[in-house]
Amino acid sequence: MESLVGIKKNHLVDVTETLSKVLADEFVLYTKTRNAHWNVEGPDFYNKHLFFEQQYTELEEIVDSVAERIRILGHHTPGTLKEFLQLTHLSEVSREKNDSTGFIKELLSDHESIIIYLRENIQRFANELKDYGTSDYITGLMETHEKMAWMLRSHLK
Repeated sequence: MESLVGIKKNHLVDVTETLSKVLADEFVLYTKTRNAHWNVEGPDFYNKHLFFEQQYTELEEIVDSVAERIRILGHHTPGTLKEFLQLTHLSEVSREKNDSTGFIKELLSDHESIIIYLRENIQRFANELKDYGTSDYITGLMETHEKMAWMLRSHLK
């Protein structure tokens, strides 16, 4: 059944295509954070293991929330690893060491990349595509990533 929420059909397609890229980024970042949780080594193992667990738990909720936003707008979400890897802005990195600093720098860079992408789309969703709900939604999502990035950045000082 078609979603009749007061947004033009072609605008909904544009919004949900952009949100699908966000979903892919979130899923890839979630996976990379899980990897850090599983594989971190070093004298700070236990603390970083718990820290990465907190981060991936929050990202897991974000992944579900973005997927639900796409569904609310009447479209289907990407749901395969192949689709996520085709849509994401993030890259996978082969690691020589599984140290916490390396993981943190990589994850911080990914959060910052997502923040920039979200920020670029806030006004576009509101002004060009007339989807104020999604504009507000990604503003909140951006703020969440800003806080998560701050937490990561604080470990590097």
